[in-house]
Amino acid sequence: MTLPLLRLARTEGVGPLTFRRLLDRHGDPDRALAALPGLATRRNAPFAIPPEAAIRAEAKALAKLGGRFVFLGEDLYPPLLALLPDAPPVLAVLGDAGLLAAPAVAIVGARNASAAGRRIAEDLAEALAAKGPTIVSGLARGIDTAAHEGALRTGGTIAVLPGGLDLPYPAENAALAARIAERGAVIAESPLGTAPLNRHFPRRNRIVAGLSLGVLVVEAAHRSGTLITARLALEQGRDVFAVPGSPLDPRCRGSNDLIRQGAHLVESAEDVLDHLPETPRAMPLFVPRTLPEAPPDGAPELGPPLEGSAQLLEMIGLSPVSVDEVARRCHLSPPELQALLTDLELDGRVEMLPGHRVVRSANG
Repeated sequence: MTLPLLRLARTEGVGPLTFRRLLDRHGDPDRALAALPGLATRRNAPFAIPPEAAIRAEAKALAKLGGRFVFLGEDLYPPLLALLPDAPPVLAVLGDAGLLAAPAVAIVGARNASAAGRRIAEDLAEALAAKGPTIVSGLARGIDTAAHEGALRTGGTIAVLPGGLDLPYPAENAALAARIAERGAVIAESPLGTAPLNRHFPRRNRIVAGLSLGVLVVEAAHRSGTLITARLALEQGRDVFAVPGSPLDPRCRGSNDLIRQGAHLVESAEDVLDHLPETPRAMPLFVPRTLPEAPPDGAPELGPPLEGSAQLLEMIGLSPVSVDEVARRCHLSPPELQALLTDLELDGRVEMLPGHRVVRSANG
């Protein structure tokens, strides 16, 4: 079962949402793989199914590294991450896979962090890890590195990589990644050999947030990748915490703004532990101003609530449109919208495009 699941997950054109819907519809990965040629004909776009030899080679290479795969639906799969509609179908794991299910706090922040910021992140991670939560971060320079280092002193930590498990990024943190694998876990969604590219980092960030009950921000400039992680955490119903910084330091403007908008202010580990929920919230704590809250000027009025895929299809034309724009007008929750879009994609009536866009198929 493992190799067919991995083959389905590695098929080009099968993303996390389609992976789930295919398994729900066909029951097992072999039948889902067999159905792909017919689905490709209906959607007028082929799926690139990797040969079995390539999948066996990846599995063998991971085993040689001392790692293993954890698939969505398995007992070892992190339960909080599984709540995401676009949860990764498979994770490659080095280290203690059992740590993925432990309560966790993410600590993220600026790569060009100040010495004070790195010290604060390191001390907070050390104190939090000593009290029980696993510390999650992205192995980046600056705050991420400090968080991992602090956590290793007293407890467990998880590093989430943007590329393949065999290509730690940045390369200067390869030794740190090896230490984390010994005391915690290093995980990656991408196949072995995948170089970390810009488009991989937001996907990595959703995993960092998805593994955690809360995300703690230490130094973040406006329009930074750290704020993307905070936004993703809020969309996932996770709490957001932030350490205040000097208003004269541009590295602190984003984190200070999070506090201004409702994030928990943090000066000590207790400030996190006192507000950390046992489960994700049903609704976000606050909605930052960076998120679109209303249609732009001149946009059509919101229509009545949609009852099914037929009404949704009417909103999607032959020109690509942002899924976020559709979401603003359809009154559906994100999981409901994604489920309907996936059904339409499986039926070959819409196509999902790069940049989180959707377009009606020629035969839609």
